Amino acid sequence: MRAICFDLGDTIMDETTEVKDETGTTLRADLIPGVAELLHELHRRGCPLALVSDSRPYTPINVLRQHGLLELFEVLAISEVVGVSKPHPRIFLVALNGLGIPPEAYGHVAMVGNNLERDVAGARRLGMVSVFFQWNTRYRTRPLDPEEVPDFTVHSAQELASLLLSSWDREQQDWG
Repeated sequence: MRAICFDLGDTIMDETTEVKDETGTTLRADLIPGVAELLHELHRRGCPLALVSDSRPYTPINVLRQHGLLELFEVLAISEVVGVSKPHPRIFLVALNGLGIPPEAYGHVAMVGNNLERDVAGARRLGMVSVFFQWNTRYRTRPLDPEEVPDFTVHSAQELASLLLSSWDREQQDWG
């Protein structure tokens, strides 16, 4: 991997724990156990991170700052700021361009998310590696078309860490 993009809701934070204000902006939320440690480890190893999130502008900032994770992300591509929601390619391109990834390297960038239609299909349309993080069944878990078939499916933060850290290390050795 050259970089990793993450969704926010039910990928980093547990959506069932969100506390929102009257505008719908999330003020705080709990994290999925093990994800903060994974993000810190990826950052420690030098992996560029971006957030690609369909949310209100301050929701990711509030949640990531609450848990000391905001500074780990080089780019925040937020739907209400970018002007489109996933799976529209523009929101992914904001993240990829912000990370300095050229089009020929999109296949070396992972998108981790919990939504087959938005995260997996959106990433696959650009040639990114799609990782379906199915740690709950709040959203549909069966692909409806070939674009929604993920490259990888994981069911826990531990499985996600194993996949991402080994992929990152392997690619670094190949480039080294």
